[in-house]
Amino acid sequence: QVQLVESGGGLVQPGGSLRLSCAASGSFFSIVAMGWYRQAPGKERELVAGMINGGTTNYADSVKGRFTISRDNAKNTVYLQMNSLKPEDTAVYYCNALFRTARGTVVYWGQGTQVTVSS
Repeated sequence: QVQLVESGGGLVQPGGSLRLSCAASGSFFSIVAMGWYRQAPGKERELVAGMINGGTTNYADSVKGRFTISRDNAKNTVYLQMNSLKPEDTAVYYCNALFRTARGTVVYWGQGTQVTVSS
């Protein structure tokens, strides 16, 4: 079994910063890709940022220049540094990762962490 555990969400004022963390644990051979999604009330879940092995990253247009995804391979952890936060960034943020396991290639999701941007 594989687990993704997120941390770092909370309440922040507009213009502020937060860093989300997502640590993977359990039984797997390797991590192919990791990323962050978010879902605001009444909206569909959307990709915020992703990173594949080798370091290639991609970002939603709405967060380019403000958010940075990074990964610590030794800790099997992915981070999302969020700067210049706006009220429209308010959402539940979910970690997502693609693993190679004994059962094949499998996608797992974290439980989600709430980010609220408000004055």
